Amino acid sequence: MRADRLVATLLLLQARTRVTAAEVAAELEVSERTARRDLDALSAAGIPVYAQPGRGGGWALVGGARTDLSGLNAEEVRALFTVAGPAAAATPELKAALRKLIRALPEPFRAGAETVASSVVVDPGGWGRSRRPYRPPMLDPLQDAVAAGEQVQLGYADRSGNVTARTVHPLGLAMKGTVWYLVAGTDAGLRTFRVGRVQSVERTGEPAERPPGFDLEATWRDIVADVDALRTPYRVEAFVELDILPILRWIFDRQLVETSPQPLDCPRGRVAVTIGGHHVEQVAGQLAGFGNQIEVTGPPEARVHLARLGDELVSTYGD
Repeated sequence: MRADRLVATLLLLQARTRVTAAEVAAELEVSERTARRDLDALSAAGIPVYAQPGRGGGWALVGGARTDLSGLNAEEVRALFTVAGPAAAATPELKAALRKLIRALPEPFRAGAETVASSVVVDPGGWGRSRRPYRPPMLDPLQDAVAAGEQVQLGYADRSGNVTARTVHPLGLAMKGTVWYLVAGTDAGLRTFRVGRVQSVERTGEPAERPPGFDLEATWRDIVADVDALRTPYRVEAFVELDILPILRWIFDRQLVETSPQPLDCPRGRVAVTIGGHHVEQVAGQLAGFGNQIEVTGPPEARVHLARLGDELVSTYGD
């Protein structure tokens, strides 16, 4: 990854004022010849880098020129290495780039960055089960196509395993849980594709059309909201005790919403909520275990289901 070496070299020049090719080579774990070639490349690219021959010479930025690349403050450094540093989530290339960038940071930030980079572990598996992140084979080609802004033809398998060819405009990639998705433009509009179902990626050489003002993060939020709405089309209304509200939030996450404004008939010490689910009976069944700490107020079929569950429980455990 030459780009990260050039960035790290530039940061070294700023942090140390003057460096030799040997020092750059040692810091970035490359040969001295490679270090010289990178320094020459920076100069050729218009960066004000010059070589000073002789004893005590080396490479330096003309007039102490500075670059915004290391104009990071302490909070920004911590944020960068907190997000990108966890060993379980980073690729080998990212780990190598981070090691080089740490060495190139100004001295006051270096120790803190090293600590933060090793202070987080990402373990996507729950207790009692293992869910290792899966890196689909076609992820790298899709990342390259997104970066190049080029249309691709996908060999894409549906749920039944049938593969069809689709030409798409790749716009970005998103990871939800442990699953990667491609966000792409198609003739039918914006679509998402599970990267694990992509069987082949062929670049077409044609530029991808990017919608004006496209924002991947905002688009992904909208996609998640739409999928949640489709997966939980039914709503149950209830009055719940304040003490159990945090537990219900943990169980139902975004599907639990406090009613606003609160109804006048809501008992004191309770809060009115609506909870989304795939079926009314499914939500009611999950709430049944809380007993009289929750009063389901609607819809009627939810109350009927709870009454039936109560009768069955009394019949089984009444003695």
